[in-house]
Amino acid sequence: MSLLAVATAVGARSSDRNKPMDIYAGHQSGTFSGDSVNTLSGGVRITQGTLEITSQGAKITLSDGEPVRAVFTGSVELRQQMDDGTPMTAKAANVDYNLTTEVVVFTGNVSISQPRGTMSGERVVYNLKTGGVESGGQGSGRVHMRILPKAARGGSTQDDTDPAGDGN
Repeated sequence: MSLLAVATAVGARSSDRNKPMDIYAGHQSGTFSGDSVNTLSGGVRITQGTLEITSQGAKITLSDGEPVRAVFTGSVELRQQMDDGTPMTAKAANVDYNLTTEVVVFTGNVSISQPRGTMSGERVVYNLKTGGVESGGQGSGRVHMRILPKAARGGSTQDDTDPAGDGN
């Protein structure tokens, strides 16, 4: 588990949260004031800084006129640049983002890809504040992680065929 923490420790671009949010959808119902729920459908696309989310539908919950929760459904794809400048892509059937706690829950055929590696499974919980990740399958589902060596990410590492590095 500590390997996973190292692999995903770099957070999403924190400055994105201070940028304007643009929302595109085929249909919207609700209001963006007070305590309300907005329903978006017909293909949803939301951008904020380097963050781009696409899905078939979404529900945005507001409290006192401020977004507090966003639930995306149907072939969700999230792309964002991380604070270190590397790209991240996440795909899932559903994404539930609690903006108050800054916890994102990906469910259903989850696939997360970054230059340093990949993770897939049925459920991944990511805490944007702490960088903590919890993942696991449901039922017989399992988590699969692949962490690439530095050489595959542009760094240097020893050749796997010569573990001692002595040419033998």
